[in-house]
Amino acid sequence: MKTRITELFDINTPIIQAPMAGTATPALAAAVSNAGGLGSLGFGAANAEQVLESMQTLRQATNKPYNANFLVHDRPVRDPAKEAAWLETLKPFMDEFDAETPKALNEIYMSFNADDDLLQVVLDERPPIVSFHFGLPTPERTDALKAYGATLISSVTNLAEAEAAAAAGMDAVIAQGFEAGGHRGTVEEPFEDGHVTTMALVPLVVNAIDIPVIAAGGIMNGNGIAAALALGADAVQLGTAFIPCAESGAPDTYRQFLLGDRALRTELTTVISGRPARAIVNRFVDELRDRADEVPGYPMTYDGGKALGAAAAAKGTPEFAPMWAGQAAGLSRAMDASKLMQLLEYETKQTLAMLRDKIKD
Repeated sequence: MKTRITELFDINTPIIQAPMAGTATPALAAAVSNAGGLGSLGFGAANAEQVLESMQTLRQATNKPYNANFLVHDRPVRDPAKEAAWLETLKPFMDEFDAETPKALNEIYMSFNADDDLLQVVLDERPPIVSFHFGLPTPERTDALKAYGATLISSVTNLAEAEAAAAAGMDAVIAQGFEAGGHRGTVEEPFEDGHVTTMALVPLVVNAIDIPVIAAGGIMNGNGIAAALALGADAVQLGTAFIPCAESGAPDTYRQFLLGDRALRTELTTVISGRPARAIVNRFVDELRDRADEVPGYPMTYDGGKALGAAAAAKGTPEFAPMWAGQAAGLSRAMDASKLMQLLEYETKQTLAMLRDKIKD
């Protein structure tokens, strides 16, 4: 399957594995790239040393193109009173797991736009594709990346973001529909401006900008890939579909949830990290849903969420772990990434052939 994206990325099939921080391992990314797609690594939770190590590990496993993803959020306006109040909200849960409540919340993740060490690693290692979430790189960083030949892409969740990305010099965009798992890529509040489904968003973006569009959100099999291509996308990005793969970094409980009935119920929530993200509903999502207006923002909320998740895990419960998943998570399948890639390609070709036959009739 040849499209503008396969030519732009120098890959054989227009399937991109989403850069899921903590779940997308070098082994997973290498397997997808070696199978002809585009493997990705998510560095939203990594420092420069960790990024360097992961890139070098990936390069030992493949000589194919890959995607390095970074977060480009604005620095938050801190509210100490709100942060202290949120810790009080978490305290009964921490007490339940015999863990000490943190004394303060920290800004645990730095934006790529503000981290010169991260930029230097990228300039030294030269990943062929660099992608961005929550916004756009600064013009200076865009110029620096393009100077070594990087292909740049960014996530968009509405038409205005897509037009801004094209104007900023992005080479392609990822149109992230409302169905997608994990963090929404919406740049500014109100976040509801990004509540557009994949089926509506992709043709809107394709119609408005000239650069290639990658569809993301609710795509789990060949039927979904064929549908995205029919909507005008040049490629698809799948995240949830790759989480049960043997090469992913997902804990066993996460995989079990995806392969069972729990996958049928996902929800967009801010209580885990402070930004809207779609996850499987567990106790964390369910019991703090009504307190969403009280979260102190990203990434401070995430700092508290990680502390609670670790305390619960130490007592053997996954009910406070962030299990990011899209609305079609119930279609999850467990297999090696290379086998999944083969199956996705086969299903897509079969679906496209079936559609051609239907049109003839």
